[in-house]
Amino acid sequence: MASDLSSILVFTVFTISLVNFTPSLVLARKPCHFPAIFNFGDSNSDTGGLSAAFGQAPPPNGLSYFGSPAGRYADGRLVIDFIAQSLGLPYLSAFLDSVGSNFTHGANFATAGSTIRPQNTTLHQSGFSPISLNVQYYEFHDFHVRSQVVRKRGGVYETLLPKEKDFSNALYTFDIGQNDLTSGYFLNMSTDEVKAYVPDVLNQFQTIIQYIYSQGGRYFWIHNTGPVGCLPYILDRVPVLAGQIDEYGCATPFNGVAQFFNSGLKKTVEQLRKDLPQAAITYVDVYSVKFSLISQGRKHGFIQPLRACCGHGGKYNYNKNLGCGGKIHRHGKEVLVGAPCKDPWTHVNWDGVHFTQAANQYIFERIVDGSSSDPPNPLNMACHRN
Repeated sequence: MASDLSSILVFTVFTISLVNFTPSLVLARKPCHFPAIFNFGDSNSDTGGLSAAFGQAPPPNGLSYFGSPAGRYADGRLVIDFIAQSLGLPYLSAFLDSVGSNFTHGANFATAGSTIRPQNTTLHQSGFSPISLNVQYYEFHDFHVRSQVVRKRGGVYETLLPKEKDFSNALYTFDIGQNDLTSGYFLNMSTDEVKAYVPDVLNQFQTIIQYIYSQGGRYFWIHNTGPVGCLPYILDRVPVLAGQIDEYGCATPFNGVAQFFNSGLKKTVEQLRKDLPQAAITYVDVYSVKFSLISQGRKHGFIQPLRACCGHGGKYNYNKNLGCGGKIHRHGKEVLVGAPCKDPWTHVNWDGVHFTQAANQYIFERIVDGSSSDPPNPLNMACHRN
């Protein structure tokens, strides 16, 4: 009997110790080492894809950091640039850019104007890229296979292309979906009609994640879409009633659609976690961060939350026919009218469509610690499954 009591006592003490020690085990998890990033998306994360395929983003893009155009539709760096930098990696080269690119630490398949669901139109007709998410996946698949064939040649190729093992250890980042929503409005669809095709968009997104998983991808960092109803190019081009504008100047129907999309995206991510048991998938609520920035921007030094820094005319300094960097001919001379503001760091919006570098940095600083994520893992812990 005494022996039994001793055994129970030892077991109880061990159990209590284990319970008390478990949080320490969680806290002791090591930061992830991501040797590469493979990014998929639209202009929110395009570092030169559209520029390489259809002509460079013109000046004054890039002026705040790069000093000249650098393939980004912003005055400087994007959120994806800050992500790469924080992980100790160089800025991502665009897959489509053959000049001066180095893919050792990943590749960027995003192009401005991209959608998840292919658009039945041309870039010239609609402004939407033909390089939809499924095409970006085809590019990735081809890159994965061919990069290893070429890398085996040795020499300079080993310094320009990732190792095979890097594909399974890389972070796969996604920021796409905004253009799927706005494309419907630009076709004069109602809010209900736009909502009706969102499930198909999300199904196609889910399929691409599954494809990448089948290629060895395990770590996914997925941004939801932002408050499109707060963007000048939407407010200027799509009519809304005065009663549909909130206290911050944003259009509630469009933001409602974005939230509807995000709700579906979160459910899609939850299902993917069940279907892909070895995947660590982080859902990042950039919508809330961006809306907070716009609605409370003045508290953080952004005196112009809605008006574009670079543009020409109108309430929002936006004109779809004469955008940022736009020029006209006057008296036989070319005159710049789509000029940048003198203080882009005080603006949230750069050109009516995209965010400024200062806004992108603000967003990054509020998602990197995991406080806006599900699960609430910091960026450098995104390889861990909760």
